[in-house]
Amino acid sequence: MALKPLHDRVLVRRVESEEKTAGGLIIPDSAKEKPAEGVVVACGEGARKDSGELIAMAVKEGDKVLFGKWSGTEVTVDGQELLMMKESDIMGILS
Repeated sequence: MALKPLHDRVLVRRVESEEKTAGGLIIPDSAKEKPAEGVVVACGEGARKDSGELIAMAVKEGDKVLFGKWSGTEVTVDGQELLMMKESDIMGILS
């Protein structure tokens, strides 16, 4: 990976959404919403307090996460479309 996030930023790859509904209907690409789930590809070292003390990240590489619909900035790295976002934009870790 040619990009290392700084501070409390996280690089996330979106998880592909389902192509069919639960009832079996095929969803065309034009009607699909971008998924709000992804896998953490890279993390920064964490935020810093005013005292300079490091606040450790709650997520790590490989975590499957849930984030807001409009969270992050889209970036292309090594031909992959990824999202760069602050850790606070992540709502939870999926297990």
